[in-house]
Amino acid sequence: MSAVEHEILGRFAQAPAAGAGPVTAARRRRNALVYAGVAMLALAPTLFGAAPGWQAAGFGLLLPGAGFLAWGGAWVLLLPFTLVLFWLACVAWFWAGNIVAPLGVWLGAAAVAGAWAGPTVWAPAVWLAPAAAAAVGGALYLRSARQRAADRERYAARQAFYAESRAEVEQRVTPELARGARELSPEQLGALRYVFERALQPVGEYAGYTIIDQFQPAALRYQINHLGYALAISQTHYTPSFSGYLDQAQRNLIETYLDPKVWSYWVLESMWGHFNFSNFDPARKDNVMLTGYLGLQVNGYMLASGDRRYGEPGSLTFRLNEHTAYRHDAHTIAGSVLANFERSDFCLFPCEPNWIYPVCNMYGLGSVAAHDAVFGRHDAARVLPRWMAQLEREFVDEKGSIVGLRSYLTGHALGIFNGEAGFAFFANVFSPALARRLWAVGRRELGFCVAPDAEGRPRLTIPREAMSFLDTIDVGHYKPGMLFAYAAVAICGREFGDHELADAAIRSMDQDCGRVEEDGVIYYKTASGMANAWAVEAKLLGTGGFRNTFVKGPAATALRGPRLAEATYPEVLVARAVSDGEDLELVLYPGRASGTQTLGFDRLQPGRRYRVEGIAEGDLAADAQGRAHLDIALEGRTALRLVPAA
Repeated sequence: MSAVEHEILGRFAQAPAAGAGPVTAARRRRNALVYAGVAMLALAPTLFGAAPGWQAAGFGLLLPGAGFLAWGGAWVLLLPFTLVLFWLACVAWFWAGNIVAPLGVWLGAAAVAGAWAGPTVWAPAVWLAPAAAAAVGGALYLRSARQRAADRERYAARQAFYAESRAEVEQRVTPELARGARELSPEQLGALRYVFERALQPVGEYAGYTIIDQFQPAALRYQINHLGYALAISQTHYTPSFSGYLDQAQRNLIETYLDPKVWSYWVLESMWGHFNFSNFDPARKDNVMLTGYLGLQVNGYMLASGDRRYGEPGSLTFRLNEHTAYRHDAHTIAGSVLANFERSDFCLFPCEPNWIYPVCNMYGLGSVAAHDAVFGRHDAARVLPRWMAQLEREFVDEKGSIVGLRSYLTGHALGIFNGEAGFAFFANVFSPALARRLWAVGRRELGFCVAPDAEGRPRLTIPREAMSFLDTIDVGHYKPGMLFAYAAVAICGREFGDHELADAAIRSMDQDCGRVEEDGVIYYKTASGMANAWAVEAKLLGTGGFRNTFVKGPAATALRGPRLAEATYPEVLVARAVSDGEDLELVLYPGRASGTQTLGFDRLQPGRRYRVEGIAEGDLAADAQGRAHLDIALEGRTALRLVPAA
């Protein structure tokens, strides 16, 4: 563990942060200087007695809509109207990186006020315009000051409980199981079928997905990513010696991600955020919400399966149309993340143009760690000290929380998407120290209550006062819903070894979130596609399971020994497939009716005979390519083992 990680782990034993690191402070100084220059320019027409139109336009530079004060009368109501419109434009800026929107409203309103000004300027406007700008600025400053004071109080409260909560986290850890020791239950298999139903449809088809917008959490890309993570988790911990439709499903998701329907949002964001109208390469500048998440998915698949195809040049090509394509692979995606870390003076870099989301950058650093695990590199360890230092300096507020997002251009931070419990499990991929700190704070402040329900089984209750409004929204479709909150707690409970808490959270998911089972597929009917994907992950994980999926992978023996290579979905559901390098252990279930099914095997020793132990006693012989087929009677839980004959 690095010195920076030691410092982070003990964060709540030291004084509160200043609230703004050197880069953020420099941005704020620049903001003040720029605004001072704009204010001088804005007042110059009045000071020098310019025409009314110029004076009105100048007032409009002081504050969006202030130019309309020069018109007088009822027209002054256009000031609050313009401020509301400007706020909505800022939402568009945050929502989709559209910097044109707020600039257009501010400058456009000033231009309109100047162009349509009357022959004289309403006299009170000379002092009302600066006063309105000062009032808005003062109100924002007071609001920020009150928030900082509240944050300092909350920091003190955290200092009081942090050591105890950290100790409790460690006490509740259930040890990790040995790799290859786990078996999927019927409940887990049913949950996984939610993933397979989407992943095994033809590439570029989206039946069963939530489709609303492609800019924020409801976007297709996030659903695809987390469906892929769920499959990588399953393969790593339960079925590393199964390729077949499991590998195909993961490749389908990756190939679907390359569909312009998924990634061409970047064309728009490049134009209205970067003013770039020619190069729409989604893995060049910024866009960690693509490179980080996709890199983690691709490398997770390669680590779990042993398939290295996405390391080949051009294997991840983003084709916009018949004339334009951007050739990438796992190496260039990881290289893009690293180059952007290096280029950004914050180290962390934007998703949408301008907006830096620390959570997305965690996926970015996790993707580099996964790339290291696949290809034997050490890039994550190299960048980690600076990344951690900048996270602490520039992205931690005065209560010790990681801010939700910060503007690269202005340094301004927004306090959304910043819950400790929501960050913790994927921080564990690259920094267990940071992850434990976040979880120790988050689990205490959420104030979980685990108590028996009417059937005497433990369920989780999260006090409403401990949750923000966003915590009660399913951000995968922007409607009320608790599945995300419960799933996040369950995932963290699993990841940090608190299985009692995770079981209670899953019980609450089942009771409160519309659990249904249709044709053997288990899902939550009222929840979004991404929330359902998180729920599947919650049901699959064990202690350290998310981290180990992306930085450790299966045992080497499972990736070189005999493998189940062919099975029909959903007729054959694979609950366990593990090889010790010589044999192959399988546990199968029928996905529909019981009956005879044909299995195909590969990576057998060419020409060698194998004894089949279990329900289908007998033997089989490998061909010259190390392949063989076997017909078995599949009914209920069916266990068998292939062992090399003496």
